[in-house]
Amino acid sequence: MIAHFSFYSIVLLIVGRMAVGMDTVKLSPDKTGFILDPSGERFVPWGHNCASVDIMDRLAKDPARVERDFADMKAAGTTFARFHPEMPAFFDGPNKINPQAVERLRQLLTIAEASGIHLQITGLACYKINNRMAWYDALDDESRWKAQEFFWSTLAETCVKSPAVFCYDLANEPTAVGKRADGWYTGRMGDVEFCQRLTLDQSQRSGGDIFREWTGRMVAAIRKHDQSRLITLGMLPFPGAYKTAAEQLDFVSPHLYPKSKKVDEEVELLKKFDFGKPIVIGETFPLSCSAAEEREFLRRSRGLAQGWIGHWPDQTPEKLMELKKEGKISMEQTIWLSWVDLFREIGPEMNK
Repeated sequence: MIAHFSFYSIVLLIVGRMAVGMDTVKLSPDKTGFILDPSGERFVPWGHNCASVDIMDRLAKDPARVERDFADMKAAGTTFARFHPEMPAFFDGPNKINPQAVERLRQLLTIAEASGIHLQITGLACYKINNRMAWYDALDDESRWKAQEFFWSTLAETCVKSPAVFCYDLANEPTAVGKRADGWYTGRMGDVEFCQRLTLDQSQRSGGDIFREWTGRMVAAIRKHDQSRLITLGMLPFPGAYKTAAEQLDFVSPHLYPKSKKVDEEVELLKKFDFGKPIVIGETFPLSCSAAEEREFLRRSRGLAQGWIGHWPDQTPEKLMELKKEGKISMEQTIWLSWVDLFREIGPEMNK
């Protein structure tokens, strides 16, 4: 009889018992790192960005693939993963939430609980250029912020009971201001744009003032339903821009990609994100450097950062290894595999 159940169905049968045994994560008493609660054991965020542009679509069409990714990440030594639930999937219109999206988010929480991997939930993801909400992008600044508050309130209400949620990440790499002619989005890579502007009407406000007000409002929307989960923000490598936002965050999360022969510079940049709060490097990867240089950066960042997030490949590590053995692996796939190998190699060292 059990052979006819999917893995996910089996998870649903046992998740209640497993979730009880999963600790939540909170700041350490001295607020310099993280601990598991109630065990009190030290927690090191060591993981990956996963399915960065299509997790909701994957959950709808191929949940088994999501389960496989969690299993593979867990086998590699992952303690947590960063996901970006697509904002358009949650809205059927202004102030109207799609209940199927909420159920899929719950499904993600269930899979995470079963795997023992904690989650960083990144919000306001409108990355795909051809999959955005025209009504949302037509809003003025104030109405747009209200829609964002509504989104965060919905996510927090959905996630509050899950021990798998490590933190809420308010947005990926926002900038404070822009011009109406430039639109809300920036940071284009192919058919996606990973960054967004918080306002197109700066008025007399400074960038710092905008970040302070916006961050406060998003935090308040979350705290209506969840008073305990940690809150952060994915930051571009410009520490001065985020100083006022950091005032209201539990930890900071810069995105740092070392460049070849410039590891020293990246370490010095990391130091500038010391706002008196823990640092989790929210994105890093051997994109513009060798795996050896990435290894050097990770090792030298210990003591400065308390967590690290790379990028998990869409193809399985086993498939990448197979392609390598057959001599069919591409340069891009080689870089992906180099990250997985590095992650496995130094994971025990980074988690000490």
